[in-house]
Amino acid sequence: MATLLLAAAGVVTAVPSSEVRALWVTRASLTSPESIAALVRSARGSGFNTLLVQVRGRGDAYFADGLEPRADGLAAQRTDFDPLQTVIARARAEGLRVHAWVNVNLVASAAELPAGRGHIVYRHPEWLMVPKPLAVELARAGSRSPEFLGRLARWTRAADDVEGLFSSPGLPEAAAHTVAVIDDLVARYPVDGVHLDYLRYPGPDFDYNLGVLREFRADLEPQLAQADRRRFDPRSVGDLIALTDLYPERWAGFRRSRLNALVMRIRTAVKQRRPGIILSAAVFPDATEAATRRFQDWRFWVENRWLDVVCPMAYTQDASVFDAQIASARQVAGARQVWAGIGATLKDPKTFPVHLFDAV
Repeated sequence: MATLLLAAAGVVTAVPSSEVRALWVTRASLTSPESIAALVRSARGSGFNTLLVQVRGRGDAYFADGLEPRADGLAAQRTDFDPLQTVIARARAEGLRVHAWVNVNLVASAAELPAGRGHIVYRHPEWLMVPKPLAVELARAGSRSPEFLGRLARWTRAADDVEGLFSSPGLPEAAAHTVAVIDDLVARYPVDGVHLDYLRYPGPDFDYNLGVLREFRADLEPQLAQADRRRFDPRSVGDLIALTDLYPERWAGFRRSRLNALVMRIRTAVKQRRPGIILSAAVFPDATEAATRRFQDWRFWVENRWLDVVCPMAYTQDASVFDAQIASARQVAGARQVWAGIGATLKDPKTFPVHLFDAV
C-alpha cells in the first residue's frame, strides 16, 4: 500500500522509491515563472516525486481560460502567463508528476472578498452555504440584497472554525458548476491526477440556504402526512427549519447524500476525460467524525471506489496519535491507497520521528 508523505513546507527523505513523496504546492508559489522554477528545483532536489498544485484556491483559476475568473494573485502578471502549464512543463522535465489540487466547496475568503465581479460569490450568492444562526435573516433579505453577502462574510470572519465562504453541494446548479470547472480543467491539461480538498461542509450547522431547505422539503414530500404538508409551508423559512429539527437524522443524511452525489459526478467526469489519472481527496482522519460533523462520508466513497486514494490530514504533533490516525484510515480504506498527510509545518523535527527540513 502506497503512503503519501505530504508537507506544506517540509520534506521527508530516506523513503523507498516506490512511495509517493508529494508536496502540497499552495497558490502563493504559482504567481510568477520565477517562483515556479524555484519550487520545482527545490522539490526535485529535496526528494519529492509528485506535486499537488493548488490551481483552484478560492473559486478562481491559476490556469488559462477557465470557467472562473483568473486569480487575483496573478494580477501583476501578463495575461498569457499560465501557472499550471508552466508547472507541468518544468515538472515533467525534472521527472515529477503533477496533480491538480482543487478546493471544491470553499470558494472565497471572508476576510477579503474577490476583487472581480465575475466571481461566483457575486454572480451566484444564492449558491453559498448558510449557517443556521443566519438562516432566517438571510432568507428574508434575499440573496440579491447587498446585505446578504456582507452579512454572511462578517459572520464568517467572527467564527472561529469556518475558513471562508462555501458553495453548496445541496443545490443542483452549484454542484453542476463545480463539476464543470473540474471537467474543463482535466479536458485541457495533461495532469497525472486531481486532488480534492474542502470536500465537506464547514460544520453541522450548515447548510440552511433557503434553496437547500426547499430541496430537503421536496425530498421529504412522499413521506409527509397531508397535515404536515400544510403545516410546513415551503414559502416559510421558519417552517423549513422546523422540518430539519423534526427529522434530524434525515436532514443529516440528505446533506451527506448531496455531497456523495457530487463526488460521484466528479469521478465520472474525471475518468471519462482521462481514465488513467488518480483521483484523491484530503479528508479528516476519523471517518466517523468526518461523516457526522462534516458530512464527509469518505468511508462510503472508498467502498464505492469513487476515490483512488484518500489522504487523511493527520496534523497532530503527537507521534502516537499520528500512528493511530493513519492505521485507522488504512483499515477503513481497505484495498484503496492511503496517502498520509503529515502536516510538516506543525511538527517538531526534534520529537517527531520523521526527518524534516525546510522546502519551498
